[in-house]
Amino acid sequence: MNYTEKLQNVSVLGAAGKMGSGILLLTAMEMADLSLKPENKGKHFVLNAMDVSSEALLGLMKYVKAQVLKAAEKKIVGLRDFYADREDLINNSEIINQYVEDVLFIIRPTTVLEATYESSVIFEAIKEDPALKVKIFKQINENSKTKPWFCTNTSSIPINELDSKAGLNGRVLGVHFYNPPAIQKLVEIIKTDKTEADLVEFANTFSKNLKKIVVPSADFAGFVGNGHFMRDALHGIKEAEELAKKYSFTEAVYMMNKISQEYLIRPMGIFQLIDYVGIDVCQYIMSVMNPYLKDEDLHSSLLDKMIEIGVRGGQNFDGSQKDGFLKYDKGRPVAIYDVNKKSYMNIADFQAKCDAELGKMADSVKPWKAVVGDKGKDDYLKGYYNDLKTLKAMGSELAIKYAKRSKEIGLKLVADKVANNYNDVNTVLLTGFFHAYGPINDYI
Repeated sequence: MNYTEKLQNVSVLGAAGKMGSGILLLTAMEMADLSLKPENKGKHFVLNAMDVSSEALLGLMKYVKAQVLKAAEKKIVGLRDFYADREDLINNSEIINQYVEDVLFIIRPTTVLEATYESSVIFEAIKEDPALKVKIFKQINENSKTKPWFCTNTSSIPINELDSKAGLNGRVLGVHFYNPPAIQKLVEIIKTDKTEADLVEFANTFSKNLKKIVVPSADFAGFVGNGHFMRDALHGIKEAEELAKKYSFTEAVYMMNKISQEYLIRPMGIFQLIDYVGIDVCQYIMSVMNPYLKDEDLHSSLLDKMIEIGVRGGQNFDGSQKDGFLKYDKGRPVAIYDVNKKSYMNIADFQAKCDAELGKMADSVKPWKAVVGDKGKDDYLKGYYNDLKTLKAMGSELAIKYAKRSKEIGLKLVADKVANNYNDVNTVLLTGFFHAYGPINDYI
């Protein structure tokens, strides 16, 4: 089968979830675009949106309709070419509505796994649970006559483990979209020694057609993205725990969150990022990665404690942030959770004290928004870090230490051959995490 034929019958597992909904949206539009090409007229395209919740599937269809409408408005010139032979479609609104209808017509919401048995490609975005993924892959594989390709959105589980346990014989590939898939440009592609070459070619073509930036990763637990993020997060956690020996827990979290955001010029502080991903998700990813590590222990007792208390972070279905280490008001951190008092403490009550303890920031510091899109940021960052190094303040010293650790993590990913090169590590952090600069640089 060629690329188009493979995409004539596709299934997305976990389609109504946060990751699955984005993958479904992108896949539906790619399939619709293929169906509208003159050479594909008359061909039948089916996209099974499979999820365990029928209620969530209703919400999914509303989400897809709204997003396709927005996308159609932006690509109206191309759509005019698609519908050039339709004399009944005159104005833009008619063309846009027809495209929305054509995309929705392809999608088949279902709660029945059997609906996936005729698919040639399975995109999987279910819970990050190896046993569950293997169970579902095996069921589909044993009942399917098409010998489907499996594209798993796992962010941490070794692909070879899924392949061998599910008996897929090289028909599974890691295709890790970043959150949210409809917006994020990065896709990590992870193959094993057994992965079929045609499947890798398909995934690269598919990702590039979606205008994604593809970074390959070796098949090692955590891959490039979480390989860096989990270790970077542990550094921030451990530094906060060390500060908590002198300051209160909430003060320590505030200071390390500020250092990792404002001093390092990142879009979020490390504790805010952990909240965004989910405290429980971070803990689980570490637990998946840890058995494969020989020289380090990727574990945090603080994350364990937060989960035991019932504070998990993560996001609501509408994308709003749940409370975690930090409490949020309209997306803005306003308080920090005290693990000892088991309640949130207002940041305003101790912010001035903490800022004074951290000391003077470099005069040249700029917010992330002012740096991320600056074409001359390389020269700026060299100057900024030189300024940071001259300051004899607790905040600047902790920031330099943090940046050095971040660089060390990146270098080790290349040395361990998880990443192909320094540029791939930097691309993941720049694109997948929206950093203003990569961790492997000449500033430190």
